[in-house]
Amino acid sequence: MVQRYTIQAVIYPADTSGYVAECLNLAIVTQGQTLDETVQNLREAIQLHLAGEDLRELGLAAHAPLVVTLAMEPVYA
Repeated sequence: MVQRYTIQAVIYPADTSGYVAECLNLAIVTQGQTLDETVQNLREAIQLHLAGEDLRELGLAAHAPLVVTLAMEPVYA
């Protein structure tokens, strides 16, 4: 199994209000009203998801950093 050296996630505007964060490598989705709250909720969700897990079995390197992409609505001039 190939080890991933980053945990990848994307944050995008929610349908009604706030933001949604979704991990691309792990089955984790969370939300928040602000970007800061969403990022904090994402970090907590990842910590809870990985607690007690063998990272090698999940294909993750130890201490893999979280890389977050912010998806925004396009802007037209």
